[in-house]
Amino acid sequence: MDSYNIVFEPDGKSLEIRAGATVFEAAMRAGIILNASCGGRGTCGKCKVTLGHDGSEVLACQCKVHRDLKISIPDASRFFDQKILQHGVERDITISPMFRKKLIEIKSAHPAGLLENLQGPGFDFTDQALADLKSFESALPATATAVLFGDKIVAIEAGNTCLEIYGVAVDIGTTTVVAKLLDLIDGRVVDTAAAGNPQRAFGDDVISRISYGETDEGLAQEQKVIVECINKLIDQLCRNSNVSASRIYELVTAGNTTMSHIFLALPIKQLGQAPYHAYSVDAFDKPVEQMGIKIARGGNVHVIENIAGFVGSDTVACAVAVAMDRQTEMTLCVDIGTNGEIILGTKDKMYSASCAAGPAFEGARISQGSRAVDGAIERVTVKNGDIEIETIGSKPPGTICGSGLIDAVAVIVDYGIIDYTGRFVSPDNLKGKIPDNLASRVVDIGNNQFGFILAHQKHGMDKPVILTQRDIRETQLSKAAIRAGIKLLMKKFGIEDDGISQILLAGAFGNYIRRESARRIGLLPNLPLERIHFVGNAASSGAQLVLLSSDCRKLAGHLAREINYIEIAHELEFQTAFADCMLFE
Repeated sequence: MDSYNIVFEPDGKSLEIRAGATVFEAAMRAGIILNASCGGRGTCGKCKVTLGHDGSEVLACQCKVHRDLKISIPDASRFFDQKILQHGVERDITISPMFRKKLIEIKSAHPAGLLENLQGPGFDFTDQALADLKSFESALPATATAVLFGDKIVAIEAGNTCLEIYGVAVDIGTTTVVAKLLDLIDGRVVDTAAAGNPQRAFGDDVISRISYGETDEGLAQEQKVIVECINKLIDQLCRNSNVSASRIYELVTAGNTTMSHIFLALPIKQLGQAPYHAYSVDAFDKPVEQMGIKIARGGNVHVIENIAGFVGSDTVACAVAVAMDRQTEMTLCVDIGTNGEIILGTKDKMYSASCAAGPAFEGARISQGSRAVDGAIERVTVKNGDIEIETIGSKPPGTICGSGLIDAVAVIVDYGIIDYTGRFVSPDNLKGKIPDNLASRVVDIGNNQFGFILAHQKHGMDKPVILTQRDIRETQLSKAAIRAGIKLLMKKFGIEDDGISQILLAGAFGNYIRRESARRIGLLPNLPLERIHFVGNAASSGAQLVLLSSDCRKLAGHLAREINYIEIAHELEFQTAFADCMLFE
């Protein structure tokens, strides 16, 4: 089969690829991740590139290679590292990791000679530990260090390495991956690294990932890229902290059920089909060699329990981190994202649900939406009768991310620019009722549709940033899904909004939104702002706790079993609740 040379600019990367492959595939092979909100179906229009030979603009996912090409990739089409939340809450624990070390004096290279120096009966030697012993036969060291996982001796290291014992906690998000290197002796976070989830190349949301992974080949590809991503993050952590990967003994992961299944290469087709059952909700412990994770010999990969098909180990980890097992007052924990997960209850009884909010809050399906990248509008307020915006990196505005979207909708709801159904009010009907500067921003964008100008075109901008009627509808769909889920869980307890003592906002998106805007558009219950708290990347914090504490590991399993999962889409009142929550009060 013929192949052609592809050159990507301004990256300067080139490669040979088979005839008929798409430019999108070529970019992936070159290590360049493009936006793919639609999973490569050509419907989102966000992977545009320019062909150098004639300057034509095409969609990378639809353009097939039939000749040598020089391709220019604009910033707007790239999957850049976005503003990623890395930190979260802390919970007091007794440090008791599954891995520990013990210094021993070697009297012989026989297991019995070592067991004399290890307190406590019942230790077993793994094949790896026996191989380590055998390697000492020619030059027996005076001292060595036994590496223990539970009651198993998994490795023997020459010399005294007792002070070198580390682990990595990873939050595998649909959009981002956050990894933390921890000292398993004192619990200290040594370093943090984060990256975009490269599976975005297969689609923005879990439904796209499930669809792509229905075949063995597709699932293998999705697993391969996430394992490579984690290994790169581990390498980055090691370089930054001067810690050897051979001294990292365990990796603990949290993620939604789909992310966990893909990481473990478990079948995922059934997750996309009613009744959306998980292949397994159990915790898994896998040898690092089997998983392809590049840490210490004899190391372990622990994947935290899931609750149900769409409430995963990230929710379990979040529940551990915010101490849902100790809450005596009614607590609502919400992780707002493409798949919003919610927990409501106290230590005595808890309900959970997953809300298919869609990717609007992450910029997808919004006409000029994006993730939290430089130049994205992240804050919208009114000052002196006109719009005032803030952009990430203080760059010229080019897009709007989720926090800016919620702010913008809150503003136009407040000023009556859209009515309670979400429809734009005619500019003629706004004159004299709101400040002129605001009224002038409502413009006809064609096809009898109005839009709202958030940022007028100025130097450094390709075009103005406009919020369209469709963008309002997408926002309504997302907020209604989450709010309806919350209402149905509240109904289980027979409470109204004021029956909730506190709201805990978790996750990257939840911690960048303004509480008052989320409340104003009806995304959150109508509570005093002082009852709404940000808890950071609680899933990451929970994964750390499970890594550091065997008690927290047991607690994760307990919570996964005790939290009652509600399939809200099957609830009789869901459609009514959803329709009500579409409206702006």
